[in-house]
Amino acid sequence: MEAMLVDCVQNSLRHFVYKNAIFMCERLCAEFPSEVNFQLLATSYLQNNQAYSAYHLLKGTQMAQSRYLFALSCFQMDLLSEAESALCPVNEPGAEIPNGAAGHYLLGLIYKYTDRRKNAAQQFSQSLTIDPLLWVAYEELCILGVAEEATAVFGDTAALSLQKQYMQQLSISLNLYTHNEERNLMSTKHTSSEDYSPRQSKHTQGHGLKDISGNFHSQGVNGGVSNMTFYNTPSPVAAQLSGMAPPPLFRNFQPAVPNQNSLITDNSPKSTVNSTIQAPRRKFVDEGKLRKISGRLFSDSGPRRSSRLSADSGANTNASVATVSGNGNNASKYLGGSKLSSLALRSVTLRKGHSWANENIDEGVRGEPFDDSRPNTASTTGSMASTDAKSYDQDEETMSISGTTLSVQRITVGVSEILSLLRTLGEGCRLSYMYRCQEALDTYMKLPHKHYNTGWVLSQVGKAYFELIDYLEAEKAFRLARQASPYSLEGMDIYSTVLYHLKEDMKLSYLAQELISTDRLAPQSWCAMGNCYSLQKDHETALKNFLRAVQLNPRFAYAHTLCGHEYTTLEDFENGMKSYQNALRVDTRHYNAWYGLGMIYLRQEKLEFSEHHFRMAFLINPSSSVIMSYLGTALHALKRSEEALEIMEQAILADRKNPLPMYQKANILVCLERLDEALEVLEELKEYAPSESSVYALMGRIYKRRNMHDKAMLHFGLALDMKPPATDVAAIKAAMEKLHVPDEIDESP
Repeated sequence: MEAMLVDCVQNSLRHFVYKNAIFMCERLCAEFPSEVNFQLLATSYLQNNQAYSAYHLLKGTQMAQSRYLFALSCFQMDLLSEAESALCPVNEPGAEIPNGAAGHYLLGLIYKYTDRRKNAAQQFSQSLTIDPLLWVAYEELCILGVAEEATAVFGDTAALSLQKQYMQQLSISLNLYTHNEERNLMSTKHTSSEDYSPRQSKHTQGHGLKDISGNFHSQGVNGGVSNMTFYNTPSPVAAQLSGMAPPPLFRNFQPAVPNQNSLITDNSPKSTVNSTIQAPRRKFVDEGKLRKISGRLFSDSGPRRSSRLSADSGANTNASVATVSGNGNNASKYLGGSKLSSLALRSVTLRKGHSWANENIDEGVRGEPFDDSRPNTASTTGSMASTDAKSYDQDEETMSISGTTLSVQRITVGVSEILSLLRTLGEGCRLSYMYRCQEALDTYMKLPHKHYNTGWVLSQVGKAYFELIDYLEAEKAFRLARQASPYSLEGMDIYSTVLYHLKEDMKLSYLAQELISTDRLAPQSWCAMGNCYSLQKDHETALKNFLRAVQLNPRFAYAHTLCGHEYTTLEDFENGMKSYQNALRVDTRHYNAWYGLGMIYLRQEKLEFSEHHFRMAFLINPSSSVIMSYLGTALHALKRSEEALEIMEQAILADRKNPLPMYQKANILVCLERLDEALEVLEELKEYAPSESSVYALMGRIYKRRNMHDKAMLHFGLALDMKPPATDVAAIKAAMEKLHVPDEIDESP
């Protein structure tokens, strides 16, 4: 009964019928109240977004997997201190973090959100050491600004680690086959002269099902030894129940190093051949059910690492196996027909020249029907055996050796290709978060066409252009990202801001409505809606939308920053500062929030605070000409004009198309009475911003200072023709009225 209930729950989880999984698992726990079954129920709750139910169910449990699931539920409920205590028990300071790489990654997130960046970086690095394919850990290191170069992280050490893992799995598969064939041979010697009676067969099948379904679930899952020899090889994932995939943040899992004792079995070609040609293993239990019960406990909600080796199609697998083995038999025949064996041979039969990077790594291992149709060689006549034994032995030996060699080759090539891809993606990601955006763009351009034209990469390209203030190219990249992944929300908050700066109100409105219809509970959707209202000058409604985004995900830093912008526009500086500070609590490297605080302090004429916050933003993003411009403005206001001029020069070099630093430089030169230099800068600036009224107004003031009244009047008039804001209109008209009054120069920026 227990095995049937477990299988039913797993079936429901596999088909996303979470309500049924919860109901049946509650029946399971009522009938068989073990902690392992509670883990399965907690998994069902988490899959159904009921973290609170998993929290109360697992509170106080001690098993490693229980602690991990409890910590995950705490994290989703924002109970970070409890989550940390579950992963790192206070009374067990040396306790191992459960679930390997995923456990360290979760702990890293907890440290990150409790502002312990150094500890967080250590945990993310540990995750990558255990599992070099845990990309999200490297991305978090990039966000923290402490990531090593991708060539170091995804280099030779990672390659050796991955090769070792996959070779161990291959060895386990081959040794498992050898061990079982020897066991079956012994069984055949006792039973080949007689058939099973119905009573004997029934008894044997019942006993086997009990051992596999009951004891594997209740013992093998916890790291104990199953009563069935066929499944006594340690399964690193199943042993810790770590095949259960948490929400999308925690999808990659590191299989622990298998028990070395399981690798001692003789794996020589001769022993493999001898066991291969013996009588086939009798089917004591139904093979399909055996796979379901023993191999899929929590495994279908997230792939084991070995499933990444099995993404090839059945047709190509069979074709490759025929080439390797020299006949057309199914591959599982040569490796015992087990799930692990099928995995091992499927892992070596990828299409020639086919990159693992192109495989669907999220595809689980499909249960393949066991083919028990090969002839019983034990019942073959002695004369046939003596005649064909030598040639048959040689054929099998060749298959075994070439198969193993091909596995090593495929593993080596596959690891090399996927790490090569991750090196390019990782370096682009690292450079992006260091705001070396042009270098990041150059790196992404090195990607193969099929990877470059994916939603994630195109979104990263769009973000890089956005940081470079190249809004037209950013819009193009995001538009392509939408075409590649119409229902992905990656980067759509930034895309909406790009459209806001381009004043594309129709496109922005359409984007916001599309995102809301796609996912009303995503913060990106409400950020786009808020930008839409902000562009229409409806700042109150825009603020409500941004606050909704914050409510949906309090850890979404950009939503806090957008709230701060709207509060600042409404001159609610107190709440604006709170919003920016909330953004920094989520992400201390969110330079937009430092910049926003600097702007508020500048408007409040708290110049030292303003300079400090602009400098913090500049340290994070040293290539932003906008940040440099305002930092120079703050330094000029502090009477540090020479420093201000230096930073303005850097800002101009960083972005020639940005008119702000050139205008501020001219302002500083006017204050230093270097009028001719100021006019030269403004004449150059007119080429970049021919319709900017403030440029002509400042030129009018300079000509007035030099008593060139006609030119001053001309430029004041041109400034008015540009339709400046109302406050500027009043200032320009006042300057025109006092044109002949000496020393009436407005030196305000």
